Amino acid sequence: MEVRDVARRRRRPAAVLGAFALSLSVVAWAPQAAAAPDDADLAGLSETQLSSQEQPATGIPGVDEIRNSRNVKHLANLPKPAPFTASSTWSDLAFQDGYAFDGNYDGFVIYDVRNPRKPSIVSTVWCPGSQNDISVKDNLLFLSTDSSRSDNSCASTPLPATNKDAWEGIKIFDISDKKNPKYVAAVETKCGSHTHTLVPDKKGKNAYLYVSSYSPNATFPDCQPPHDLISIVKVPLKDPASASVLSETVVFPDGGNPGRDGTIEEGYVRATSGCHDITVYPSKDLAAGACMGDGVLWDISDREKPREINRVQDNVNFAFWHSATFNNAGTKVVFTDELGGGGAPTCNEKIGPTRGADGIYDITGRGDDRKLEFRSYYKISRTQGDTENCVAHNGSLIPVQGRDIMVQAWYQGGISVWDFTDSGNPKEIGWFERGPLPDGAVGGSWSAYYYNGYIFSSDMAKGFDVLDIRDPRTATAKLVRVGELNVQTQGSYRDLFPR
Repeated sequence: MEVRDVARRRRRPAAVLGAFALSLSVVAWAPQAAAAPDDADLAGLSETQLSSQEQPATGIPGVDEIRNSRNVKHLANLPKPAPFTASSTWSDLAFQDGYAFDGNYDGFVIYDVRNPRKPSIVSTVWCPGSQNDISVKDNLLFLSTDSSRSDNSCASTPLPATNKDAWEGIKIFDISDKKNPKYVAAVETKCGSHTHTLVPDKKGKNAYLYVSSYSPNATFPDCQPPHDLISIVKVPLKDPASASVLSETVVFPDGGNPGRDGTIEEGYVRATSGCHDITVYPSKDLAAGACMGDGVLWDISDREKPREINRVQDNVNFAFWHSATFNNAGTKVVFTDELGGGGAPTCNEKIGPTRGADGIYDITGRGDDRKLEFRSYYKISRTQGDTENCVAHNGSLIPVQGRDIMVQAWYQGGISVWDFTDSGNPKEIGWFERGPLPDGAVGGSWSAYYYNGYIFSSDMAKGFDVLDIRDPRTATAKLVRVGELNVQTQGSYRDLFPR
């Protein structure tokens, strides 16, 4: 989501983030989950019946009314706990060893999800600084701060970005004791850290954080134009307190897409001034950058020096390149367009099916001759109300052998499970949504990710949700267990299935 912060520099409505990551360093096999009693109700249904609505109805759902396809079950919801208030916006998720780490604009929450039907709160940490984009590595947790603060502490207060003393960047916590996370260090970065991507080195000694930030302004001392770069933070894993900015790597020496002004209805293109989100596939030495007006494929064989392979633009249907997801083979990238910044109702007939959507690109060629080739768009077909903010947002792959299936958040458009094995003909196979929030409030699922057999969602307004996809097309995913999941740090599950 693009943030509108009075202490910051955003020009459009607000929202962030996105993709799928498997850390294969800790992989345990488990028998397939036993069928729940109501699974028998799904036996013998066709694919069309499975993906159709459970309770036939017409029109927009009522306020907070839950609707879903037959093959998606809502198992649990945990509302926002104290000390967080109704105005605390829930954001992104990371996972480790049966725990979920859920960021929000005022801090983060650690949930125990070892029993997905009965998740519980382990601890809460108050540490304001939107958006608190989150990732984990071993005993470390990283948070992104992209709003100007009085200092780097968790007791900071808002400060205008025009103030030289204002702070933004990365915070680091020790999570070896899940009940008592401890603040370790902070690293300031230019223009803050809207999102960050964890990139492990090849020797296991360091972690790199590719920091995405954008929207410079000549009045901001620490965020001057041009800002066509990503900050790379190096974190020595044995000495995280010594983390520092390694480089400020210019990735758009030509300035990137110059953009085009316009309204949401008419169409616009945000000018490139940095990246919104980056997804890496370390085992393939690849990264995909969603960078405002540009989609980029990088070679990251040298983790400290990303090198562009190919770059694409879509100045007809893409307003804001937001996030990226590789398929498991590393032969496709799904880019999302966050038309309206996450705060607008774009899932309606007025906007249509090709804007505020996913763009599916095949990676063709080899080596430095690889190209991103557009194949099709995907957007949910359920019309949303005029008060419901809805647009393509954060999702992850579901580890299904031989197919490309992902789950994705669409804010108040809910959660969609869809198949893009045929790049030119994607189709939805399951879904879940709530009706509009009271009084036209902004909310909905920010991130929806698949982890160890279940879908976990961070809902901006409703808190933490757990869902189950019960469908023969995704059944083999129930067999896959991983230790660590950072969605923007993808790992391969190709070798996890029995032959």
